[in-house]
Amino acid sequence: MAETEPTAAQDSAAVDATTEPVKTQAQDQVDDTAAKLNNLTLRIWPPSPSTRDAVINRLVETLSSQSVLSKRYGTIPEEEASSVAKSIEEEAFSLAGAAFSPDVDGIEILQMYSKEISKRMLDTVKSRASATAPSDAPIGEEIPSSSVKEEA
Repeated sequence: MAETEPTAAQDSAAVDATTEPVKTQAQDQVDDTAAKLNNLTLRIWPPSPSTRDAVINRLVETLSSQSVLSKRYGTIPEEEASSVAKSIEEEAFSLAGAAFSPDVDGIEILQMYSKEISKRMLDTVKSRASATAPSDAPIGEEIPSSSVKEEA
């Protein structure tokens, strides 16, 4: 008896049989990943405690070190800047938290929080500079906290 060579159809069926489980396994992985991504929710509000601490630290740095802001309004001593920064962040967080509802996008609340921090920081340095700036003090120098307390 003569041996017959496999036909192209038989070769194709053999290849499909060996690669099909790989395709199915790969497709299962893709499907599993897609299902996980569909169930993934990113919670942007409220910020984590570590994020809030980072905001406060950045505020302290901005208020107490040389920056564009300090060139115009002066710097605040670091100890005072720390208490001011905590107050600014807490007030902004409370305001934004009061506006939060499940119907409102978390990004909108985060923007409100950020804008409120910026507004309060600017209001603080402006009021502090106008309340304590002696007419002969050059702008951009540190204003002692004792002069704020005396006038307040």
